[in-house]
Amino acid sequence: MASPIYRNGKEIAAQAFLQTLAEIDIRHTMLRKVHRKGETLEAGSEAVDLTRAPRVVALGKAANRMAASLVEILDGRVERGVVVSPSLPPKPLPNFHYFQGGHPYPTAGSLEGAEAALRLISGLSEEDLVIFLISGGGSALFEKPLDPTVTLPDLVDLHRALVTGGLPIEAMNVIRKHLSAVKGGRLALAAYPARQLTIFVSDVPEGWAAVVASGPTMPDPASLDDCYAIARRYQLIERFPASIRRSFESRTLEPAPHPGDPRFHNAKYFCLLSSQDAVAAARAVLERFGFRLQPAPSPWDGDFRQIADRQMEALEALAQAHPGEPVALVAGGEVTCPVTGSGTGGRNQAYVLYAATRIAGRKRVVLSAGTDGRDGNSPSAGAVGDGQTLFRARALGLDPDRYLAESDSYYFFRTLGDTMDVGFTDNNVRDLRLWLGFP
Repeated sequence: MASPIYRNGKEIAAQAFLQTLAEIDIRHTMLRKVHRKGETLEAGSEAVDLTRAPRVVALGKAANRMAASLVEILDGRVERGVVVSPSLPPKPLPNFHYFQGGHPYPTAGSLEGAEAALRLISGLSEEDLVIFLISGGGSALFEKPLDPTVTLPDLVDLHRALVTGGLPIEAMNVIRKHLSAVKGGRLALAAYPARQLTIFVSDVPEGWAAVVASGPTMPDPASLDDCYAIARRYQLIERFPASIRRSFESRTLEPAPHPGDPRFHNAKYFCLLSSQDAVAAARAVLERFGFRLQPAPSPWDGDFRQIADRQMEALEALAQAHPGEPVALVAGGEVTCPVTGSGTGGRNQAYVLYAATRIAGRKRVVLSAGTDGRDGNSPSAGAVGDGQTLFRARALGLDPDRYLAESDSYYFFRTLGDTMDVGFTDNNVRDLRLWLGFP
């Protein structure tokens, strides 16, 4: 393939992102990795007996697609199901009840869906089977407070404090798990002693499976001390609503079930997709475009400015090692980006805006976007920029520093026509960042 040309760089990055989304499509992946063989359902190395038709609980951004794909695999053999997702499907499945939850803040539908799921899986025996389909976003989409005095407005205030507090997702979810009746393994306990299989799509760092959707079906490795320490470290307690603040000030939270709890002995888990799958798919796409890639990308989570600087340095080192060749860096993960203004945008667009100021005048391209199709409170997945972004912006009177300070990166890139608008993907395996370097 001919060497890619810099003037097409933004289009190449956008195409690579779109092709990656197609490769990690939920139905495509479910049909490839989950199989029914007679009276057995196989998910990776896990297998469960299907002699008794399962009950299904699907929650998260990928819930609709995961439920529909599972029913297809099982030839419709499902007793009953509950699905809680950001939107209702155009064609509901028979014997399923659907609830539209809220994200990034819970709504009445989030509470109703959790109640319906608890009713579905209560009173089961060891012969029954429950299949949980879990994906990112479930922390807000699916909720029931452990303390009955906590109201929906209280939950919204809690989630707002967490989302805007600059916490990494794993820290947010440690707190959520200690306040919820359906997180931190408590949903699985409600189904005990039934046989359980959890198929999940991970939107968290590798090795943190119990954090996905705040771990509704997995024992919690974090302690109460961890929860209290996170709240203090990020100065959250004073931002919590009074009903929740009291529990932290008096240290009266209840511990979540921990690993080793015998009530999880009949539970199995299979990771369907993770950030590693998205990174591998994007690398393969860029290799077909003719780029030389860094052999082993590092984990890239942290402050958005620091990560942008480190990734730019990694790209420059790769370019120096391969002069005259187009080079690329692919990274997954989620940067942290505290909200400092009242504008519209998210961590991905803020990341690209900052990065654009660092590559001005150079033959470099940077794209950062969420695989769920949404970035912060904006309708876009992210943005793409290059060495000309800063000059184009200044010609239009756009001040990048002001837009960053006002958390208004969406309008900055919308004005330039460089937002990544893909719509909801019904998936979420964290963010994807692409750096392209041209000779």
